[in-house]
Amino acid sequence: MGECDRRTMMLGASAMLSVAAQAQGSARSATPTGTQPDALIDLWPDGPPGAPMSLPSELVEERSTDPAAPDRALLHIARPRLALFRAPRPNGAAMLVMPGGGYNYVVIDKEGFEIGPWLAARGVSAFILFYRLPQEGWAAGPDVALSDAQRAMRLIRHRAEELSLDADRVGAMGFSAGGHVCADLATRFGARTYAPVDATDGLSARPKIAAPIYPVISMRRPEAHEGSRRNLIGETASPAMERRHSPHENVTPDSPPCFIVQAEDDPAVPIANSLLLRDAWRARGLPVESHFFAEGGHGFGLRRAAGKPAAIWPELFHNWAAAQGLFARA
Repeated sequence: MGECDRRTMMLGASAMLSVAAQAQGSARSATPTGTQPDALIDLWPDGPPGAPMSLPSELVEERSTDPAAPDRALLHIARPRLALFRAPRPNGAAMLVMPGGGYNYVVIDKEGFEIGPWLAARGVSAFILFYRLPQEGWAAGPDVALSDAQRAMRLIRHRAEELSLDADRVGAMGFSAGGHVCADLATRFGARTYAPVDATDGLSARPKIAAPIYPVISMRRPEAHEGSRRNLIGETASPAMERRHSPHENVTPDSPPCFIVQAEDDPAVPIANSLLLRDAWRARGLPVESHFFAEGGHGFGLRRAAGKPAAIWPELFHNWAAAQGLFARA
């Protein structure tokens, strides 16, 4: 990696630390002890495309009252970036991880900085994506998060050699609205959502696998998660707009193997979202594995699933991903 890249990563890390230090209601550092990312990598060399006249002003909000369990959200993302957790004993695979937040913010900890170390400890380098939000004036509109996910996949592949990764073994995982970004990437990885900016954009954005976890999927009522729908396509979106942004209606024969998890008692996102996605994969004859748990609620990630039936999902994912060539088999 060149000196310029190292400087960019250091500046990116400093910027995120600065944002967190200024966050309202939080006196804690930007990352919990033991979960500091190894680097932050900007997605776009000259800033993200299609910026509004006035850039959003980034803000970190702490939502937890437990000092031992931070739960921060990043709002008004102006500089989409990747937080890299390197595997100490890498097997060459990588995962692009997209946290949730209802397209209103992107959570930092429970679906990001907790997932990253879990993957890294199992030999898979993790790239946590802080993607732009569609309601903040970006020219790509509802496609803006997908643009960042596509660019992220291409950038990981572009830098695979210098990061000791196998460019053919890059998967995607997403949670809640991040699960929508993940499923959107798995079904529309080839859609042109931005004009190419450099040679990186000549690479494929198709993930090797996709793992939408308690995902937002349908933009059609009554299955839609109302907050995500409102932020993504608006209250009065046309049927054509609903279809375009409902991943289960855009599955192609080239969509990757898919792993789906959700709890039956999810109070936020109707479980019909996961069922629609599973059935769409099956209708195409594509590999899909799905697990539905009696108890778990929504947004359980790793820590909040403890003591519930859903707590086994990471082990199930590990075994499935190993069969797909991402993890070493247990």
